[in-house]
Amino acid sequence: MKTIFNRNNLMEMKLKQLLFGFLFLMTTVLFAQKNTKEVLFTVNEKPYYTEEFSRVYKKNLDLVKDESQKDLDQYLELFIGYKLKVNKAYKLGLQNNETYKNELKSYRSQLAKNYFNDTKITEELIEESYNRLQKEVKASHILILVDENASVEDTLKAYKKIKEIKDRISKGEDFDALASQLSEDPSAKENKGDLGYFTAFRMVYAFENAAFTTPIGSVSKIFRTRFGYHILKVTDVRPNRGEVTVAHIMILNPKPEDTDQDKAKNTINDLYKKINQGEKFEEIAKQFSEDKSSSAKGGVLNKFGSGQLSSTEFENVAFSLKNPNDISQPFQSQFGWHIVKLIERHPVKTLDEMKPELENKIGKDDRSRKITASLNEKLRKKYTHKKDNKQFAAISKLVTNDFYDAKWTLPANAKDFTSPILTIDNKKVEGKTFLEYIEKQQKAPNNVKPLARMLDNAYNAFLDEQLKNYYDENLENEFADFAHVMDEYRDGLLLFDLMEKEIWERSKTDTIGLQNFYGSHKYNHMWKKRVEATVISSTKKDMIDKVVSMLKKGTSAQEIKDKLNTKEVVNVMINSNVYEEGNNSLPKETKFEVGISPVVKEGEYYFVTKVDKVLPEGVKTLEECKGKLTNEYQQYLEQRWVDDLKQEFNIKVNKDVFEKVKKELKQ
Repeated sequence: MKTIFNRNNLMEMKLKQLLFGFLFLMTTVLFAQKNTKEVLFTVNEKPYYTEEFSRVYKKNLDLVKDESQKDLDQYLELFIGYKLKVNKAYKLGLQNNETYKNELKSYRSQLAKNYFNDTKITEELIEESYNRLQKEVKASHILILVDENASVEDTLKAYKKIKEIKDRISKGEDFDALASQLSEDPSAKENKGDLGYFTAFRMVYAFENAAFTTPIGSVSKIFRTRFGYHILKVTDVRPNRGEVTVAHIMILNPKPEDTDQDKAKNTINDLYKKINQGEKFEEIAKQFSEDKSSSAKGGVLNKFGSGQLSSTEFENVAFSLKNPNDISQPFQSQFGWHIVKLIERHPVKTLDEMKPELENKIGKDDRSRKITASLNEKLRKKYTHKKDNKQFAAISKLVTNDFYDAKWTLPANAKDFTSPILTIDNKKVEGKTFLEYIEKQQKAPNNVKPLARMLDNAYNAFLDEQLKNYYDENLENEFADFAHVMDEYRDGLLLFDLMEKEIWERSKTDTIGLQNFYGSHKYNHMWKKRVEATVISSTKKDMIDKVVSMLKKGTSAQEIKDKLNTKEVVNVMINSNVYEEGNNSLPKETKFEVGISPVVKEGEYYFVTKVDKVLPEGVKTLEECKGKLTNEYQQYLEQRWVDDLKQEFNIKVNKDVFEKVKKELKQ
């Protein structure tokens, strides 16, 4: 189903394949201790060590599918080839490209997130979110808008409004009516504040907390989110729907240019009639479903849960089926017309199964603030830090009340404040850095008064920021695994840029080269014998006999369908196409010769095939095999390129050392 409902970005696919395919195979190095082992080989005198080669080989031995990559001699060739490409990238200066720098910075930022964590707090949040994911809450809410940085006066005004509404509800007024009249959520006028069903991670954390701690039928306490003040009423709680395995039959929606816009709908209805006539769902899916990723398996899809597919219509129908083998009526999604059969229901995953996913979601959620607070406390204990009170006092005199109107500017002599206001271990943080920090804070209104209190708060936030910066700057020094994964990303991104430049773009634009490659490899791309034929099937022998008689009289396929099928009963199904030898849609006993075949029975179906034309074996045109041929051309170009790199760079392999490594790895 995902192959129909989702499209992948080609660039992302290539990058992912490169970094997590070849790189994972060749260079997943987590704890390299460079310069501690013997030199295995050099590239222009740059050494590469036995320790890295041995560890990578052992780590990935069970992952490789190509047996040649398990052979140590072949593996060394691949390893050297990879290092040659990286050296070439550096030689071309690709590491100076701004896009590359930005991508590497982004990757580092993502990777570093794993180190800005608190295991204990995270585990508590994982357990809480998992427990909540067992349920879906249905709630309505009333919102009074107020910015999270609003003035005290505006905040109090908003609070009084929500308090008055809460009091009116407590006295018996209808929640829905008040939501429609007074809520400042724009949708409330139509939905009376109804938010439908939701579970953990669907709302901001404060809202989720209120929803999951308020009993059914009750109204919550007043609570605040970044949007304003809320109260909510929980109207229902139901178990999470879990996951389901279903099979489906799909007929793609017509294209805008199609003349018969009802063809897909009529076809799915015909198939539904056949199912109701007792024909097997799986057999119909194999023969007629246009979801080619599932049709060969009788339409069976991988199991999925709420929100995992791109079609809400499909999910809702699938989850509405109660018992195994229940079958839906035909329905339409944005992708096509479907009939769905329930195979199995699956309960919500276990906590252990969901942990990685939950941890990732927590890191992107408001609840991560708990983790941040814990990290700040740990870093204050981890690093020695000292505030220069004299410098702080001098800077404080420069900040005026213009700060509250966002009109305060850095003083002309700000650059002179080079003395440290903060020292973290041996790192000095200049006073002007704190001045610049204060200037930025007025862009996000800060209403803490007086100035002295605001500056104390600002310094504490500044201290936490600088401690985290210092920790981040030293991740490579403190964590060997982080340092080496960054090495992999660094080289992998360079290699991607290099491959794009040297191989991928060339294979797409070098039409003459591709044509020549086709000329010397075209006999590897052959059509088998093919026929232009019409295949007609029925579960009824008498109907297929009528079909044979009509075909012999020259009756067209459409006329046969119109005459033998009725609005109530689908007696025959007809497919006209070009079929290659071995095509599963052709009856197995079909002879590749013009004429009408004998009736054959396969399973519960009777088939007759009318062959109009036999197409001989032959070479595919370049256009007919272009996708596969381009991929082969890329591999050809890459191998030639690696051969050229071996001439460009001076490679020296220490054969005695390699023999020693081979013996160790074979033990």
